Amino acid sequence: MPVHQPPAHPSQPTPPFNAPAARRLRAALGMGPEHVAYGMRASYGLPYVTPDLVIAWERGVTHPSSPELTALAGVLWCSPGELIGRPRTLREHRISRGLAPEDVARGVGLELPAYLRMEESDTWRGNERQSTALADALDLDLPDFVTVTGREAKLADLLRSAVTTRWQAYVRPVGKTVPLDRGVLEVALQELHREYQGQMVATLSWGGGSRETGDNGRDFLDRIVDHFWTTVENSKSR
Repeated sequence: MPVHQPPAHPSQPTPPFNAPAARRLRAALGMGPEHVAYGMRASYGLPYVTPDLVIAWERGVTHPSSPELTALAGVLWCSPGELIGRPRTLREHRISRGLAPEDVARGVGLELPAYLRMEESDTWRGNERQSTALADALDLDLPDFVTVTGREAKLADLLRSAVTTRWQAYVRPVGKTVPLDRGVLEVALQELHREYQGQMVATLSWGGGSRETGDNGRDFLDRIVDHFWTTVENSKSR
């Protein structure tokens, strides 16, 4: 049976959807797809929602739009954040917190149209004060804050340079991009540099190294930001 779903508006991409969570929450409430569909039609004014559409969401065939996700969360008695995969964008973080655009715009001191343009372009243009307010409004941890405010690409470039050259020269530039204690930052950069250079030394010591060793080095650089956050957390716990 065909699944009918209005196409998402081009300026409102669907948020990442956690299909297994939706299925698990529905089952825990003892509800069938038909009950979910009825609740979304009756309580949220979405007349096109059918059991087949609910099943399609749960199977990952298609994803609910932002309004549909909010309605689905209401029917399943959960927060929208429980139905979202790991949020990445400004819009996804807002939706996961169950906040309206007006709430975030007001909280960070922006006019609503200006804030919406940032969401649509996925480009944060707020100043430092507004960025701090955004982190508070969306309860962002530091890695998410760096991603949402558009600093991740710059951080990745700085980290690649730090591990392939002299890490000491990049303590200050990285510190300007990521608000971290200088001591923690120095330990993290030194350990990343040691790990990467160790792989390169192993490559040279084997007369050019194996293809696998070279691939490991490239993979390390490709995932340098993930390695950085892991190293930061480990250094903090010592």
